[in-house]
Amino acid sequence: MTLINKYVKYVPYLYFISITIYWFTKINKTEGLTAFPILLFGIPFLWQIIKPNNKLNFILGITFVCISSYLILVYLSDVFSFVFDNHNTLSAIIYTGLFVLANFFMATWIIRNSLKTAF
Repeated sequence: MTLINKYVKYVPYLYFISITIYWFTKINKTEGLTAFPILLFGIPFLWQIIKPNNKLNFILGITFVCISSYLILVYLSDVFSFVFDNHNTLSAIIYTGLFVLANFFMATWIIRNSLKTAF
């Protein structure tokens, strides 16, 4: 159990790194070389795993809570004005909602990690 507690603090960073890699591979299939700047988004999260910094951690947390809050508002406005005409539309809305909530949860987890005294 102590091994799990030791590595559980890295979950949000690994989540955002995996989202960055997924986003890169999707864009790279269609755009090619122009997708490589997307990998720059993963550098701060990778840095937090290699050499943690409390200020960077707090800045990342606040930034992504703000972005996730905006995503939640956009998602809710999209859901309320959307016509559910088939099953694929409904499943896309559900997966998007899970993604938006996961982003918000991971961002608040980063803030929680930065508020602890020892990282």
